[in-house]
Amino acid sequence: MTTARSRVAPVPLGLPRRLVDITLDGEQVRVPEDSTILDACGSVGTEVPTLCYGDTLTPRNACRVCVVEVAGARTLAPACSRKVEEGMEVLTDSPRVRHSRKLVLELLGSSVDLSTTPGVTEWNERYGAEPDRFGPRAEPAPLGERDARHAGEHDPGDGSAAATVEQPAKDDNDLYVRDYAKCIMCYKCVDACGEQWQNTFAIGVAGRGFDARISTEHDVALPDSACVYCGNCIEVCPTGALSFTTEFDMRAEGTWDESKQTQTTTVCTYCGVGCNVTLHVQENEIVKVTSPHDNPVTHGNLCIKGRFGFQHVQRDGERADRRGRSGGRPGRME
Repeated sequence: MTTARSRVAPVPLGLPRRLVDITLDGEQVRVPEDSTILDACGSVGTEVPTLCYGDTLTPRNACRVCVVEVAGARTLAPACSRKVEEGMEVLTDSPRVRHSRKLVLELLGSSVDLSTTPGVTEWNERYGAEPDRFGPRAEPAPLGERDARHAGEHDPGDGSAAATVEQPAKDDNDLYVRDYAKCIMCYKCVDACGEQWQNTFAIGVAGRGFDARISTEHDVALPDSACVYCGNCIEVCPTGALSFTTEFDMRAEGTWDESKQTQTTTVCTYCGVGCNVTLHVQENEIVKVTSPHDNPVTHGNLCIKGRFGFQHVQRDGERADRRGRSGGRPGRME
């Protein structure tokens, strides 16, 4: 006679690591060696704001909003990449840290549209950031003007308005929209498209200084670039600069409401790899697809079929007609 047993999902175990003791905001904390300060903060529930950090990517230290104060260090350290050391003393909310985060949020908020960036409104209130103190925002640049600029030709302006990176969104394909008015140059999309995951290298950084921007090769339209439409750049974008056409359209219509959305994780059926996909559904319609970052198969990455195949499952004829799109090469306007 056999007895039924409940199945328990296997838990992946890594090699044991030595524990180190640090002091975090006056509290003794023990964490595994090679952990980052951000990992240590997360283990005790200390919230540290992040923008350019991605849990599936190597930190770039670009946004500097996660900086903390380490005793004995000359400069503030990015919590997302600085590894803990035995006896390290860390302050996450000192006056120096708060002032730095305030300034970073003000500089970003005065030059970039952060309206769809999660957490920014709360952070501005917490640190007293006032992006408007730099003056009224300059008018958005016409589409293509920023892409045509050359290094060393930046116009500093007369100081009457705060310079911005705002420009019309690039809506040149059926699957996703590039709204670089919301881009903070965190490089996460470039890393996801490049050597860290997809190895397509369809996008990179063009220009220098304030005119630096994300671009395809020679600024060609996305359908003419090396893009394979995996959408992994969308997965890691922290500000909404890259978004599904469905989300972009619904936000423009004022119908996008995440509070009304449900999420269901299932297995993609297009091949036998077994990628997990999370379907975001609003009013019985799939509005976008993501993938769990902790999945051992995908690590948050998908192919074009897993990311955008839902459009074939439920073809929204009304939205397709309104956008004036039809079939053909993925992303090409006919």
